[in-house]
Amino acid sequence: MADQTHVLFVEDDDVIREATQLALERDGFVVTSMPDGLSGLEAFRADRPDIALLDVMVPGLDGVSLCRRIRDESTVPVIMLSARADSIDVVLGLEAGADDYVTKPFDGAVLVARIRAVLRRFGHAGGGDRAEPGASPAGGVLTFGDLEIDTEGMEVRRARQPVALTPTEMRLLLEFSSAPGTVLSRDKLLERVWDYGWGGDTRVVDVHVQRLRTKIGQDRIETVRGFGYKLKA
Repeated sequence: MADQTHVLFVEDDDVIREATQLALERDGFVVTSMPDGLSGLEAFRADRPDIALLDVMVPGLDGVSLCRRIRDESTVPVIMLSARADSIDVVLGLEAGADDYVTKPFDGAVLVARIRAVLRRFGHAGGGDRAEPGASPAGGVLTFGDLEIDTEGMEVRRARQPVALTPTEMRLLLEFSSAPGTVLSRDKLLERVWDYGWGGDTRVVDVHVQRLRTKIGQDRIETVRGFGYKLKA
């Protein structure tokens, strides 16, 4: 059996927290659950989990602020939990560095599927599943103006200075760099980068593209209105 994956789950609702922890443990995950953001941050620093599930509305330190604190220290994958699909909190969580989000109330099987999809992108086993390699360009260094992408060392440099990317941002950049000048639709990026075998919220793509632009240059990724995005060759 693969090594068990450690999940940090921060949720203030006792019923949801206990039921979700039991469901995740039945699927082979090791779960540390906390009722508020401050204890969640302490648990993160003490345990260094493989993935964090953070409810947006928790006391002490809200989920968005907790995500930002985690992202300052680590590239560990983060999934936000929000009670409203159209809430501004969803976008704020993604902008803070979250890799994905799930809307409450959620089905346990859907949550597990989303966790495993994120873990596959990050190279973790995910509750007993073996990691599956994602598509990436052939080995070597790709150059686009002052941007250099080392596809073997998984390193990015801009004007010879290293650029720190999260694994999701790196996967997104690799998809763009594998087909420079080609328009990639949001749905296609959801499928390839987020491993969605079903329809997903394209805001996840839009926010990650914006985050990537701030790191590699605002003009490097072009928006093609009504179609998607492309990397300028």
